Amino acid sequence: MSPAPAGSTREVASVFLRLGLIAFGGPVAHIALMREELVRRRGWVTDRRFADLMGATNLIPGPNSTELAIHLGHDRARGRGLVLAGVCFILPAALMVAALAWAYVEYGDTPAVESLLYGVVPVVVAIIVWALVGLGRTVLASRWLALLAAAALAAYLMGAPELAVLFAGAGVAAVVRGARSLARRGGHALLGLPLLVAAGPAEGRLPELFWTMLKIGSVLYGSGYVLVAFLQGDLVDRLGWVTREQLLDAVSIGQVTPGPVFTTATFLGYVVAGFPGAAVATVAIFLPSFVFVGLLTRLTDRLRSRDWTSALLDGLNATALALMAGVALQLGRTGLVDPPTTGLAALTLLLLWRTRLNSAWLIGGGALAGLAHALLA
Repeated sequence: MSPAPAGSTREVASVFLRLGLIAFGGPVAHIALMREELVRRRGWVTDRRFADLMGATNLIPGPNSTELAIHLGHDRARGRGLVLAGVCFILPAALMVAALAWAYVEYGDTPAVESLLYGVVPVVVAIIVWALVGLGRTVLASRWLALLAAAALAAYLMGAPELAVLFAGAGVAAVVRGARSLARRGGHALLGLPLLVAAGPAEGRLPELFWTMLKIGSVLYGSGYVLVAFLQGDLVDRLGWVTREQLLDAVSIGQVTPGPVFTTATFLGYVVAGFPGAAVATVAIFLPSFVFVGLLTRLTDRLRSRDWTSALLDGLNATALALMAGVALQLGRTGLVDPPTTGLAALTLLLLWRTRLNSAWLIGGGALAGLAHALLA
């Protein structure tokens, strides 16, 4: 069989299916893996383009790393690439979570994965750090943007909400650029500046489940903690379909499996209505992301074409990079707990520096190290 031509839908499907299988560690880790695979190894896009897409996805609701995958698929193979990248990135996690949900309902528990994550998390931390180094060279192109990123990181570590940090960084960058233009042009640069606007019994539950998950996917900004609040408000408090304990178990499964944390909805959909519920919940919560990215693809290039929106995008990119650094620090505190995990992270950084190994080998090596540690402990 001949190899798929560059930019083919087969290539997009293959790459994002593999990324979906190894994308442990949450959205920041997913972004780092995509940068390693698609910028450094395959050269699909430049670091500048990658950073712009990463920043632009923060403007829309939904799971940002999944939306970045969808946008990268569109860049590579247009409309079909958009759909395939998203579906292939989501599918492995959705299937794993549905299987774990079945085990949970049948046996009241799920298989333990702590030993696996013992080795995977240090590898993920190293991949994030490496991505930060590469993206930092492109995104922090001036002393001013470096200072903005440092301020954003400090605000995040002091507990400021992620969205507040992102939009404040974007707003400050746009205002500074506008003030500089105003000073240069004698007051005319800001005329006409547009206003930015952030734009069986079980079977009988399927329509309500669909609309509930569709609503959450359409309006949800922020981290997995915000997702928990929405799910509790609807499924626990309003509808009474699941208990708080089941919700927390669903969140745990969503965090320890690869792929988007939004597959928490897959788990809860199974609890509510079996496999049909899992399918309905998954489709509904991710569907808005495909629609939003489809609209965003028409705007991303234009953001760079105007002075003030280019500045806004620079601010978004700098603060998004700062948030990645903040998450890396937090993951490092929980994942680098002893000499073996610290050594594993250091070895991963060395391999990233000296080789172009596929990320799947690095994640697989970390998983094997974690299992070996559990057997020898």
